[in-house]
Amino acid sequence: SYFGDKSSCVENADTLNLTSSSLRGLNSTCVGKTPLSSGRSGCRSHTPLTGYSVTSSSAVSAHTVASVIVAVVEGRGLARGEVGMASIDLKNPEMILSQFADNATYAKVITKLKILTPLEIIMSNTACDAGNTTKLFSLITEHFKNVAFTTVQRKYFNETKGLEYIEQLCASEFSTIFMEVQSKYYCLAAAAALLKYVEFIQNALYAPKSLKIRFQGSEKTAMIDSSSAQNLELVINNRDSRNGHTLLGVLNYTKTPGGSRRLRSNILEPLVDAETINTRLDCVQELLQDEELFFSLQAVISKFLDTEQLLSVLVQIPKQDTVKTAESKITNLIYLKHTLELVEPLKAALRSCNTQLLKAYYNSLEDTRFGIILEKITRVINDDTRYTKGCLSMRTQKCYAVKPNINEFLDIARRTYTEIVDDIAGMITQLAEKYSLPMKTSFSSARGFFIQMNADCSTLPNGQLPSEFTKITKMKNTYSFTTADLIKMNERCQESLREIYHMSYLIVCKLLNEIYEHIHCLYKLSDIVSMLDMLLSFAHACTLSDYVRPEFTDTLAIKQGWHPILEKIAMEKPVSNNTYLTEGNNFVIITGPNMSGKSTYLKQIALCQIMAQIGSYVPAEYCSFRIAEQIFTRIGMDDDIETNASTFMKEMKEITYIIQNANDKSLIIIDELGRGTSAEEGIGICYAACEYLLNLKAFTLFATHFLELCHIDTLYPNVENYHFEVQHVRSSAGNKEKIAYTYTLSKGYTEEKNYGLKAAEVSSLPSSIILDAKEITSHIAKQILHRQKSTPEMMKQRATYQLAMRLVQTARNSRLDPDTLRVYLKALKKKYEASCPTPRKDDEQ
Repeated sequence: SYFGDKSSCVENADTLNLTSSSLRGLNSTCVGKTPLSSGRSGCRSHTPLTGYSVTSSSAVSAHTVASVIVAVVEGRGLARGEVGMASIDLKNPEMILSQFADNATYAKVITKLKILTPLEIIMSNTACDAGNTTKLFSLITEHFKNVAFTTVQRKYFNETKGLEYIEQLCASEFSTIFMEVQSKYYCLAAAAALLKYVEFIQNALYAPKSLKIRFQGSEKTAMIDSSSAQNLELVINNRDSRNGHTLLGVLNYTKTPGGSRRLRSNILEPLVDAETINTRLDCVQELLQDEELFFSLQAVISKFLDTEQLLSVLVQIPKQDTVKTAESKITNLIYLKHTLELVEPLKAALRSCNTQLLKAYYNSLEDTRFGIILEKITRVINDDTRYTKGCLSMRTQKCYAVKPNINEFLDIARRTYTEIVDDIAGMITQLAEKYSLPMKTSFSSARGFFIQMNADCSTLPNGQLPSEFTKITKMKNTYSFTTADLIKMNERCQESLREIYHMSYLIVCKLLNEIYEHIHCLYKLSDIVSMLDMLLSFAHACTLSDYVRPEFTDTLAIKQGWHPILEKIAMEKPVSNNTYLTEGNNFVIITGPNMSGKSTYLKQIALCQIMAQIGSYVPAEYCSFRIAEQIFTRIGMDDDIETNASTFMKEMKEITYIIQNANDKSLIIIDELGRGTSAEEGIGICYAACEYLLNLKAFTLFATHFLELCHIDTLYPNVENYHFEVQHVRSSAGNKEKIAYTYTLSKGYTEEKNYGLKAAEVSSLPSSIILDAKEITSHIAKQILHRQKSTPEMMKQRATYQLAMRLVQTARNSRLDPDTLRVYLKALKKKYEASCPTPRKDDEQ
C-alpha cells in the first residue's frame, strides 16, 4: 500500500478544483476511488451547518459523529519532514494549528490525526498525483481508511493568506497566537486551505474575530515559539541569513542531508524526556572515548546519499513512461544498490559498541531484508555498478547497469553506443592532428560530447579557430566548441541511449516489483543513518571546544559557561560565567550598564539549555539542567535606545504570550521590558509582570535597567540579584573617566547607577542642569529606598526560607558521604546565622 497504483484522482470540480473521495457541497455524492485507497467506496450525505450523517461503516452514536476537518501539508526540498496541520471542528468555532518536524515513519502526524479523529482530511493535489504519491499521503490513507480525503490545488496552501485569515478571524482573547505562528509557514498554509475549503462546503463565512485559534506543538518536545527561535538565532542569523553563525551552524558537522534535517528539527523542538536525552548523551560519550568507533562510523556515514529522498522516489510510480522517468528509475536503483552495500560496513563499525542505542541500531541492521533486496539487485545489476560523481561517469554506470545476456536487444544497443562513443573520440583525435591543436573530448549533460582546448589565441592561425568549428565559447584561455559531424554523432548517441534506457527500465521495473515487499526496512535505515549522523556531529563539535556532558536534576547550574555562537565568531573562548537557579531561588534579576553583557548572557543560558535537551554536550566546566517544557525569550537590544509606540506594543504582546503560556516547567528569559514607554509606567509594568511570574515555579531571568526592581527581593525570598561588573579607567590625559567592561557576573545589584546622568556629563549640557538632575534623582531614590527598606523580621524570614529550600534540595539530590554532608550542613547553619540580624537561641537549635 506504500507504492500507489495507476489510478488517478477524479476530475477537478468547481472553483476550488477539488479532487475528492467525497466532494462536499452536494446533497448526496458518491465516494470515488483515490490512489492507495484500496478501492474504498460508498456514499455520504451532508447537510451544511448541521453536521454530517453517520457513515455505513460507523458504529458510533449520533453525539460522537466525527465533525473535525484537518488540512495537512508537508515542506519540500530541505524542509521535507516539516509538517503543518490545521484542524477545525464544524460543531465548535475553534481551529487548532500544529507544526513540527517528523521522521520517516511520520509517527507524530499519525498520532495527532488519531487524537483528532477527523471526518475529512485535506491535502495538496501534488501529494496524490497518479504515480507521484507522497509517502505521507500513503501512510495517512493506510491508517485512516474510513476517513474521506479531499485534495485541493497547492496554490490554496498559502502561508500569507493563512496569516491574513488568522488576523481577520481570531477572537481578541486569543490574539497572541499571531506571534507564535507568524513564521510557522506550513501550519499557516494548512490554515489557508482549510478555511477556504470550509467556506466552500459550508457556503458561509465565519464572522470576523469569532474563532478560537490555538497552537499545539508536537508531543514529547519542548515548545520554542518562532519569536524566541529568531531571538536566539537557532537556525537563521538575524543579520545575514546566509551566515553560519547560528546554533545550527555551531553544531552542524553532519555528512548527510537527512542528518542535517534531523539536527535542525531537534534544535527547534528539543526533547523533554530525560531518559531519551541521556541515551543520546551515552552515545556521544562513547564516540568521544572510542576514537576508532568515531572515525569508522563517520567514514561510512559520509558515503550515504539522501536516503529519505531515495525512498520517496522509489515508491513513486510515474504517470508516463518517458526517457526521463526511465533514466531516473535506473539512477535510483543504482543509488539503492550503493546504499544497501553500506549496510555491512555500518554494521562492522557498530559491532563493538557498548551503549544501548548503538546496540539497538546494530540489531536493526541485522534485518534479513537488506540482504534479500541486495541479492535480488545483484542478480540483475552488475557488481561493479557504482554511484559516481561526474555526469559522464554516471551516464556510463546507468548505460551498463544491467548485466549482459539478460536482454539480447539491450546488449546490441550498448555495443552500438560504445562504437559511437569510440568514433567520437577518434574523430576528435583526427581533428587535433589535422589542425595541430591540443584538443580533447569533453562532456556535459546539457551539450553532450564537445571539444575543449586550452590555448592562447596568439597561437591560433589569424587568432581564430578554423571555420569548421561552431558554437565557440571562451573562458580565459579555454575554448569549447563543436562541429556539424559531432552534433550528428551526439544525436545518434542520444538515440542509442534512449533505446538502452527504455530496455533497462523494463528490467528495472520488474526488479522493483519484486523488492517492493521488502523495502520497508529502508525507512529504518534512513532513521538510523540520520540519527548517527547527528550524534557524530555532536561529538565532532565537542572535539573543537571544551564542552561537557550535562546532567538533569531539579536545578539549573552552569559552572563557567560561555556563549557557543560567540565563541565561533570570536574564534576564541568568551568570558565564562556561572548560573544557578533552584526552586528556592528561581527568579534572577540582572542589572548592569549598556553593553556590559546582559543580553549575551541571557541568550547563552537558553542556548545551553537547548543543547542539553537535544543530547549535545554544553560549553561549560560543569552543568546540570531542569528539563524545560517551554523556552520563552523576550530579548532587547542593548544599543537600541530609540523606542516608539509600535516597539512598546510588541513588548506587550510578547509578555502577554509568555504569561498566558508559561508554567512551572518553563524557562523564561526577559530582557529590557518596559523601555518603550515612560520610566514610571515601565517600572510599574515590570514590577507587575515580575510579581505574576514569581507565583510560578518557572526559572526566570529578568534583565533590566530599572534598578528599583532590585528591591523586590525584600518581599520575595526566591529572588536573587546579580549584576555585570564594570571598571572605571582614567584616560592617559587624566581628565576623563571611561568604563571598561569585564563581562563578569557578580552577586548583588549594580553600583553603576544613573547611566543617563553619566552620559549627560560627557555631553554639552550646561553644568547647572546636570547638578539639578543629580539632586532630583538622589531625592527620588531616597524616597524609594525608604519605602523598600528591609526590616530585621523580613531578613530573618528570607534567611529561613532559603535555608529550608537548601535542606529540601539536599534531601532530594545529595550524594555526599556522611562526613561531607555534616560539613555541608554546618556551613548552611553558619550562613543562616550570618543572614539573621538578631538570631535567637531557639534558632540555633
